[in-house]
Amino acid sequence: MNESIFKGLLWLLALGFAAVFAVVVMPPLLENPDILGAALAGFVNPYAAGYATDTIMCWCVLAVWVVYEARTTGIKYGWIALVLGVAPGVATGFAIYLLMRLSQQPTRA
Repeated sequence: MNESIFKGLLWLLALGFAAVFAVVVMPPLLENPDILGAALAGFVNPYAAGYATDTIMCWCVLAVWVVYEARTTGIKYGWIALVLGVAPGVATGFAIYLLMRLSQQPTRA
């Protein structure tokens, strides 16, 4: 896969998840703006709890990676990916971080 396809797919996934989030999550959240209740709704049964826990832990892994790379390689603005990892979600935050990282790395031969 070449770099332009990689970037295009990352943008598609980041924006695609953000769009699904906007359509599925935002209307009920605007109707009942209980953010804590919305977050806890991910733990309504063992299956949902498993997915919710996985998502939270993936965000934690992303956070460790972003902080590590900021200090060791100088990747900047990773905090943006962490904020996007909270809302709309890790899929968007992670994809955006990879795009930022790619744009900040030295050009490969």
